[in-house]
Amino acid sequence: MLIAADKFKGSLTAVQVAERVTTGLRRVVPGLEVEALPVADGGDGTVAAAVAAGFERREALVAGPLGQEVTAAFALRGDTAVVEMAEASGLQRLPAGVFAPLTASTYGSGELLRAALDAGARTIVFGVGGSATTDGGAGMLSALGARFLDRQGEPVTPGGGGLAELARADLSGLDPRLSSVDLVLASDVDNPLTGPKGASAVYGPQKGASPDEVEALDVALAHYAKVLEEAIGPRAAEYATSPGAGAAGGIGYGALLLGARFRPGIEVMLDVLGFQPALERASLVITGEGSLDEQTLHGKAPAGVAAAARAAGKEVVAVCGRLALPPEALGRAGIRRAYPLTEVEPDAVTWARLATAAQALGVGCALLDRTVAYVK
Repeated sequence: MLIAADKFKGSLTAVQVAERVTTGLRRVVPGLEVEALPVADGGDGTVAAAVAAGFERREALVAGPLGQEVTAAFALRGDTAVVEMAEASGLQRLPAGVFAPLTASTYGSGELLRAALDAGARTIVFGVGGSATTDGGAGMLSALGARFLDRQGEPVTPGGGGLAELARADLSGLDPRLSSVDLVLASDVDNPLTGPKGASAVYGPQKGASPDEVEALDVALAHYAKVLEEAIGPRAAEYATSPGAGAAGGIGYGALLLGARFRPGIEVMLDVLGFQPALERASLVITGEGSLDEQTLHGKAPAGVAAAARAAGKEVVAVCGRLALPPEALGRAGIRRAYPLTEVEPDAVTWARLATAAQALGVGCALLDRTVAYVK
């Protein structure tokens, strides 16, 4: 059996999910051959999944979203690096209960990319998601040598709010190594930079932005793209409407300006993690995430795993915290059956606490007993 599940957000990492599912399976069928391949879709947990697949964990001191120094990790194997922007610029890097939608910066993400270049990376998978920022990647570009100046010739203040004062952009000082690197923008969303489906409108409220701040950020991002168009030509406007530009507060736009090619995050990560050879060895695939819902069907890890497995003629079942999809939707996604923890404990807070306390094994066994019975 191949376990290829994502994290249960707020409860278990993807690695911990795989450990618990493995234990549950082997309690029911001792000696069962199980292979674990924790997966991620480019968001938080991407570096951990790469490390679990054999990449080396590297660390660098970078700026957090509010400028404070943080220790961020990336993964390296040979000349391929996996960089997760949330490690430097994610919501997890903000103090508890604190949001900074106008001032949070992606500068540390640029520093993390530079650390990967320093480590010899020639291919960089840049996973974006879980960001605290809405600065269009301006902070990241600044860390890599770009300059964003106001009318007085001074750097604009960090964050998306400061982009409203942008008068001139200069990308001539970008790190020259970027021109010879294969940069892959790995994201599970394909939003444009601005507009009703853009970075600010769709994701700004998740980062604490009020309706007025959402509007202000959208205007600032549109102005930012216009100034960049004046600096580097029509491709800046083209990138602003490209799929993935609005990912992670618009850092996708910044990555596209660096020459990145956009790919759905789960597709990229399955390639990087070596999913296909593991799939060929498997008789059954078990996937899952904290909540199997409508969002799962739009580029999330379980849908990507199921699609790849179905193409290979392998059956898939899922374990999840909660299930909000009818059987027919699961079937269309390639998932034969799903087993939610809420069938055992309806109170989601209770099962989340159990999982966090590493007591989910019994719950997992109750569900996995049924899974194995189905397989038999």
